[in-house]
Amino acid sequence: MHRILLLLAVLLLPAPLMADEIENDPPRPVTILIGIDSFRPDYLDRGITPRLSALAADGASGAMRPSFPTKTFPNHYAIVTGKRPDRNGIVGNSMIDPRRPGQIFSLGNARQALDPFWWGEAEPVWVTAERAGIRTATMFWPGSEVPINDIRPSDWLRFDQNVSNVQRVNTMLDWMRRPASLRPAFATLYFDTVDTQGHRFGPDSAEVNAAIAEVDARIGGLVDGIAAMGVPVNLVIVADHGMRQVDAARVIQLDELIDRESYIAVEAGPYAAVEPVTGTDARVAEALLVPHEHMTCTRKEDLPERLHYGSNPRVAAIICIAENGWTILSGEPSYPVSGGAHGYDNADPEMLALFIANGPAFSKGRRVAVFDNVAVAALLRAAIGLPQDADADGKLADLDGALRR
Repeated sequence: MHRILLLLAVLLLPAPLMADEIENDPPRPVTILIGIDSFRPDYLDRGITPRLSALAADGASGAMRPSFPTKTFPNHYAIVTGKRPDRNGIVGNSMIDPRRPGQIFSLGNARQALDPFWWGEAEPVWVTAERAGIRTATMFWPGSEVPINDIRPSDWLRFDQNVSNVQRVNTMLDWMRRPASLRPAFATLYFDTVDTQGHRFGPDSAEVNAAIAEVDARIGGLVDGIAAMGVPVNLVIVADHGMRQVDAARVIQLDELIDRESYIAVEAGPYAAVEPVTGTDARVAEALLVPHEHMTCTRKEDLPERLHYGSNPRVAAIICIAENGWTILSGEPSYPVSGGAHGYDNADPEMLALFIANGPAFSKGRRVAVFDNVAVAALLRAAIGLPQDADADGKLADLDGALRR
């Protein structure tokens, strides 16, 4: 009798799924994070973004408050780590570290920018996903070229501005064509052309409008291409910061306040990160920590608490923030002070950044209140199926119902 029961039990067990049967199951949604550098939320009001505007109307959308400083690397890393620059370690596009005397991290210094030393203070979502056995791919994103905790995305490319937006989208579509076992469950895509034209010509220029319209068309092509494959997708479309008009008539020259030999301008522009040379602290403080027209300078430990900035050792000793529309210089600029810039106080409304979430994981027709961009990582984790990071600065609740319940 026991043998008969055992035989029946074996016969009634479900047959194991074959590989082709698994591939034919309804695919799980892929989550794609799209970054459009310097895309202000009010750009959607210009009537030139039919695809992005439709995604916003059909999903969750609103304006994000960037982290300070309102620069590219700190905010891209804040978005994928859920931690502000003071805690994610990328405190500026250029920065120093007391453990690396004489070295400066900067966008133009590949040796430093690709050194894992600078990126290891926080973990981006693709590392968390890979650690959990979830395949990821990055079509450009700051930090994705670097092994962080010895982990990279399964697929990644070194940033090259010469790779066109069409080529970037085609690469993403190629990834989506893969069988489910090789298709990334989380991917990133980055567009820099709106930022480039904004710097050159200003946010209200015809050139910026052309770049906005072109990126809108490329995202529309991506959406259509993935839909034709039958792959469901959760899109999270963000910007790192906004853009503000500047001109050469509104500049503050640090060299007129303190001799160049006394300080290092780690960064200059809408804000300046100033590190006194050894033995000159008092002289630099006397020159800078007094009232100035169109600029406020503060010791890093005395910065307003709302900026959440200044505790990381990589932050320079003195931070000067220009009045909106003004530019802080140290010597002759490497490019003309014209067009547009970002880096201002993150309370500046023209620094606000785009946010759109569209797909099966997200609410429909939901307009969210302005929130801090560090909450995006929590939304990505929820969409991908990763646990929330209790230590993150941004929480899912900050997104005011963007996630479908």
